[in-house]
Amino acid sequence: MTVVNVSAKDAMALRQRTGLGIMDCKAALAETNGDMKAAEDLLRERMKGKMDTRTDRAAGEGCIAIAVAGDAAAIVEIRAETDFTARNDNFRAMASDVARAAAAGPAGPIAPAADVVKRIDDVRITTGENISFARGETLRGGSFAQYIHHDGKLGVLLQYDGAVPAELGTGICQHIAAHVPTPQAIDESGMPKDVVDAHRTEAIKEAEASGKPKEIATKIAEGKMRRFFEDNTLLGQKYVKDDKKSVGEMLPAGVKVLRFLRYAVGGA
Repeated sequence: MTVVNVSAKDAMALRQRTGLGIMDCKAALAETNGDMKAAEDLLRERMKGKMDTRTDRAAGEGCIAIAVAGDAAAIVEIRAETDFTARNDNFRAMASDVARAAAAGPAGPIAPAADVVKRIDDVRITTGENISFARGETLRGGSFAQYIHHDGKLGVLLQYDGAVPAELGTGICQHIAAHVPTPQAIDESGMPKDVVDAHRTEAIKEAEASGKPKEIATKIAEGKMRRFFEDNTLLGQKYVKDDKKSVGEMLPAGVKVLRFLRYAVGGA
């Protein structure tokens, strides 16, 4: 059997490429007769096999990443097991790479391509954690504004037609991130029918129980519905940075909000 002498320099170079231990790198180089590429492939396959047995471990941490490229944008959630890893620069860089790759793809929910899966697997291998693509969506058309909270765990992507000052676009994204309750739709027309119907039924029941004449009770119910839409739609809510105006009133004339996506790690 031929024994391959692996230099410390080669082992260190492979360690820098993979992030794995020096002894693992030496062993892989020895097994592949010093072929750096073959050794890297061997380590990736070997370590990925180990990581695939750990996918049942809870991954409750992670980060949100957003990428905007011309008339396309994407928002993604990448999960990790620990906050330490979720804050790591390599993890954040990988999440940004995934978002950029998604922004170059078709509109709609994101199905990670092979190169994205490999990019995620590389970080899984080097961290030893159960890291995974949780969800993501790509939007196309119009213009975009975005906001990611300082901890990276909450992000908002806003899609619109028209001209919106950058500061206002960011502010509306921050509004979507911070407002309680979180807007359920852009306006009344986008509210889920079952939610509207349930609230209207309750409003009518409460109004009728007041003992007021039917005409007055109907107006009371209508008032409750107006407040419901103001409280739960983006354009109806009072703007968090100027509560004297609604978000709709803050927008320049002719601007139309098309979509907004609000992602929080581990949630909605």
